[in-house]
Amino acid sequence: MWDERYSSEIYAYGKSPNNFLEENFRWIPKGRVLSLAEGEGRNAVFLAKQGYSVTAVDASQVGLSKGKRLADENGVEVEWIHADLSDFDLGENQWDGIISIFCPLPSAERKKLHRKAITGLRGKGIFLLEAYTPEQLKHGTGGGKSADTMISKESLIGELSELRFIHLLELERNIVEGIYHTGLGAVVQLIALKT
Repeated sequence: MWDERYSSEIYAYGKSPNNFLEENFRWIPKGRVLSLAEGEGRNAVFLAKQGYSVTAVDASQVGLSKGKRLADENGVEVEWIHADLSDFDLGENQWDGIISIFCPLPSAERKKLHRKAITGLRGKGIFLLEAYTPEQLKHGTGGGKSADTMISKESLIGELSELRFIHLLELERNIVEGIYHTGLGAVVQLIALKT
């Protein structure tokens, strides 16, 4: 599905970074950042332009190729990894930041990934996430049609209980990110610290 979505010359979610990331990236200590389900590279390229050493993981080779093109256009280096997040090894104490921007995984896979993210973060590392909540199904402005791939504040509290929450909020906001995320969206936003 993702290779097909990214096969157009148009960037499906645009070339600009996610607003929440753009407004809050400074929480992430300078160093190594891992971007989960990076797609076509917009968030990874943004972070690389801010001076981070960025690794971007996605299951779509087509998306990653477009990400590399975007990085070249912007004169930055990003490490691109083609992998399925369900079996991707995040390592231990490796990352100063991990970002998850609209990463629609089935809940069972997401819970495993969040465990690996906690282990993969260094002390004082930041996990930054924005995702659609199940309320998004009422809007239909992005995020698919399965509540199981959406995330609530309560599920994040359970899955990331070992981190210290700096910011955790469910809200509705206007999202304009390419042709697939456009309009009023119901989201959850998280900034959490590994102490």
